[in-house]
Amino acid sequence: MAMPQKRGEYSYSDYLALDGDVRYEVIDGQIYNMTPAPTPQHQDVLSELITEFRLYLRGKDCRAFVSPIDVCLSEERDDLSKVEEWVEPDLVVVCDKSKIGVKRIIGTPDLVVEVLSPSTAKKDKLIKFNRYQRAGVKEYWIVDPVNQVIEVYLLDGEVFKRSGVYVKGDNLPVYIFEDFNIDLNIVFRSNEGGS
Repeated sequence: MAMPQKRGEYSYSDYLALDGDVRYEVIDGQIYNMTPAPTPQHQDVLSELITEFRLYLRGKDCRAFVSPIDVCLSEERDDLSKVEEWVEPDLVVVCDKSKIGVKRIIGTPDLVVEVLSPSTAKKDKLIKFNRYQRAGVKEYWIVDPVNQVIEVYLLDGEVFKRSGVYVKGDNLPVYIFEDFNIDLNIVFRSNEGGS
């Protein structure tokens, strides 16, 4: 079964019925095909971030997950045909164990990280930004691996406010945890490589 190509009403249960290799997100009724094969630089930065989160969260209630993982932006748990929006963030942190299902996250994560690539920058900076804001994500990071920059947004009421821009050499505070900082020299340790 091929992926639907136009805007329409597709449910998460329709998505689950597709071939296993088909991956897409639906945000505000619009279908977004997932970018194939992230770059080594993208994967390197993401791997360093998930390592930092997993080490910090070991033995704690919150959990960190890395793509591919579906996040259903709905509280609907029983009837997946009623779930009309889902995303596949690069990294999510979830502190409410009831949101962690066997095969997916159901509900709003506490923290979301998106690592930019040329084909996803607009979606991550605008479309997903607005959707995560509306969903009530407490902390949203937009990571630019090429320029070695992380923009951090915190939810203030119902609106994201930029709390800072962090670069290689900075210690980035993880605001949802009082005692957790990430050394960006580790995250951006490798910005060199061949073609």
